[in-house]
Amino acid sequence: MKTSHTSSFLRKGLLFFSLLTLIGTWSAPALIGADLPSTPKAESAMAQTKPKIQQELQAKGFAVGQPIFVRIFKIPGVLELWMNKGRGFELFKSYKVCSYSGFPGPKINEGDWQAPEGFYSVSAEQLNPNSGYHLAFDVGYPNEFDQAKHRTGSLIMVHGNCKSVGCFAMTDGRIEEIYLLAHEALAKGQEQFAVHIFPFPMTATNMKKFAASPWIKFWQGLEPGYTAFEQSKQVPEIAVQNGEYVVT
Repeated sequence: MKTSHTSSFLRKGLLFFSLLTLIGTWSAPALIGADLPSTPKAESAMAQTKPKIQQELQAKGFAVGQPIFVRIFKIPGVLELWMNKGRGFELFKSYKVCSYSGFPGPKINEGDWQAPEGFYSVSAEQLNPNSGYHLAFDVGYPNEFDQAKHRTGSLIMVHGNCKSVGCFAMTDGRIEEIYLLAHEALAKGQEQFAVHIFPFPMTATNMKKFAASPWIKFWQGLEPGYTAFEQSKQVPEIAVQNGEYVVT
């Protein structure tokens, strides 16, 4: 009886171990897949775009999957895509923004048709491969700063289709390239990429030129983040302290 009881115990232990092994083997791919949302439409668009963009990347010493950083300037209407080869970020390409809503200055309220300004970040779950505007990613508005200022709104995207209601719209061809590089950077391990949105390049000349704007104080709060990147070519750590941006 003792031997039978021991054998039964061992059999149950082996069965339990086998189940754990099966669960672990099955669940890991599901978790990886869940991190990067996709659709057949998005996969097809990226597959068609990849050969062309790989040639451009190789010609400039970059590779698909390297970490990225995005800067957007409302004036002159440009999205810059920077990539990190390991020694800091270098500019890969500047894309003309096809359309954006509003004027220089931050977004304040839901429905004001104003595109935001500030320091945002994008992780895998913010990709939208099933957008009604071809492909898209959510920039992350409102962030901690916006919430501290009681600003409202949501679903502010960089997307295709060249139509904007508070977003930054690109042509479909441009968003395919940007989306592919974002998708591949996240797939290769970049946890999130920064999106810094400015009214204009925040040089001393431009700050003086727009000094009479009612938003000059807000822009002065953005300027240290702009300057930190310009000087180091490393994406600065931006915190919010007492409701204001601080470069840490």
